[in-house]
Amino acid sequence: MPRAYIPKVVTANALLEGDVIYQTATGWSRNLAEAEVLTDEADADLRLIDASQQHDRVVGVYLADVDISGPTPKPTHFREDFRARGPSNYVHGKQEAPKHV
Repeated sequence: MPRAYIPKVVTANALLEGDVIYQTATGWSRNLAEAEVLTDEADADLRLIDASQQHDRVVGVYLADVDISGPTPKPTHFREDFRARGPSNYVHGKQEAPKHV
């Protein structure tokens, strides 16, 4: 019996900024909650191929497993959890507190 397909998102790094980004149905986002969750292996492969050809926007494109049991997708691997939260060397970017508070 074949294993069930684990849902995935297409992720990469933005070419110019280096930020972690996720493919949405209409483009790219820096927010994992906005990522297009792929539940079909053939569809995921096609989306990966499409993303891999966007050399002017992204580098390091790959599929990352996600857990979709909650309201938003969550990383299933610690590496992806680190990437989703932002750099860990000091507080900046995604980890920085909003300036208006």
